[in-house]
Amino acid sequence: MTLPTLPLAQLPARRPESHKGDFGRALLVGGSRGMSGAIALAGIAALRGGAGLVKLAVPDVCLDVVASFEPSYMTAPLPSDNAGRIALSAKEVIAQLSDEATCLACGPGLGRSDELTELVGGLYETATQPIVFDADALNALSSRDRGLLSADGPRILTPHPGEFRRLIGDEDSEFSIESLRDRSIRMAAEHGVVMVLTDHRTLITDGNRVTYNKTGNPGMATGGSGDVLTGLITALVCQGLPPFEAAQLGVHLHGLAGDLAAERLGQTSMIAKDLADHLPEAFYRLDA
Repeated sequence: MTLPTLPLAQLPARRPESHKGDFGRALLVGGSRGMSGAIALAGIAALRGGAGLVKLAVPDVCLDVVASFEPSYMTAPLPSDNAGRIALSAKEVIAQLSDEATCLACGPGLGRSDELTELVGGLYETATQPIVFDADALNALSSRDRGLLSADGPRILTPHPGEFRRLIGDEDSEFSIESLRDRSIRMAAEHGVVMVLTDHRTLITDGNRVTYNKTGNPGMATGGSGDVLTGLITALVCQGLPPFEAAQLGVHLHGLAGDLAAERLGQTSMIAKDLADHLPEAFYRLDA
């Protein structure tokens, strides 16, 4: 079966007089006690993806750990619950931080709780900026009785097949990958979102346009790989690409970074940080 592909978008050229404000402000919301690395990986990928300024909004109890991974991004503390997850009372702080953001991401290392379900649902519906939802943010959206409602801004969802089955409320049924792809296209059209169904050949669709990615390899099947993709797509939106084009280019670069890492390290020992480390060369190859 031949899967269709569309031409990749190109980032605007950087003018000699550019400054960091020209390349957007990324706000990434996530992290929890014991899962600080996920949001840190997303933040590093947003930096490597070219965002001008990157800020990670994380539970106050793990802020120092998150900050220790990378000096080039900023961190902001959020109120936390007894388990070290973001508390519902963080809603107002996130809204204030969002006012300055070009694009948001939510999900890496977030954890799950009733309060997070409410917080993520509110963010999905009311934020006017583009938002990338991944990992436990998708699980939070799946947990809502109301499902996906209308949103006040563009939304990019990046589920793997299991997360997508939860999104459609049919986690226990067996679906072929072809069926999941068809349902992803319909869901994108019905809800006006960009759907990135991550798989061997990742599907990117807005319900109208449909394309599949051809880069990547099995070595990328490792914890944290999706967090890198989330940060990368966020950075591309920050630099002016529309959500569909940012998702398509982000998935391509993510897979290309994985292929470059596999050339040097092999597939078996690849870790998610290797993907972020190879993003500069992936961009270089893209421009060559």
